[in-house]
Amino acid sequence: MTDAFRLETERLILRDWREEDWAPFWEGTNTHAVMQWLGGVADEATRASARARLEGYRRDHGHTFWVVERKSDGDVLGFCGLKRCNEEAGPFGMMEVGWRLREEAWGQGYAKEAARASLDVGFDRFGADEIIALTVAGNTSSWGLMERLGMVRRRDLDFEDSYWAKPYGTVIVYSIDQLTFRSTG
Repeated sequence: MTDAFRLETERLILRDWREEDWAPFWEGTNTHAVMQWLGGVADEATRASARARLEGYRRDHGHTFWVVERKSDGDVLGFCGLKRCNEEAGPFGMMEVGWRLREEAWGQGYAKEAARASLDVGFDRFGADEIIALTVAGNTSSWGLMERLGMVRRRDLDFEDSYWAKPYGTVIVYSIDQLTFRSTG
């Protein structure tokens, strides 16, 4: 395994997971509001599976959805980072940016700050040419952030048959390439 990942922004630290992060992460994000578009509140088995996936992304690719920690008080706000799309019906293998923050952190620009930092490291450190993001049409907050990041809708990459999206319809895909990202600075 490579050295521990740590990236600081103006207000946040994105970093690898520690054992003590999991309880506050789930306490803050495993709520009806946060999980509305992600299959609903997760039971113990689903949480264990999610943890294994996040740890596996790090092991297999050198990046994952990292812990988002607020600098001012050390609180775990959620996660944000990079993984490889593992949706077999979708753009499998493409680098994907994603985020999940607890409700009290919404509307303060934390998700955008963490996502921009993740995109930057995706292009610079991990050599991506293009990075995608996934959501569903009803999740207007998520695709609204994608648009504010300079991402564009890629209807040609939209797909059906996602486990987490089945009740919500088609998974919609946004993307951004390195040149566009650099020009939206």
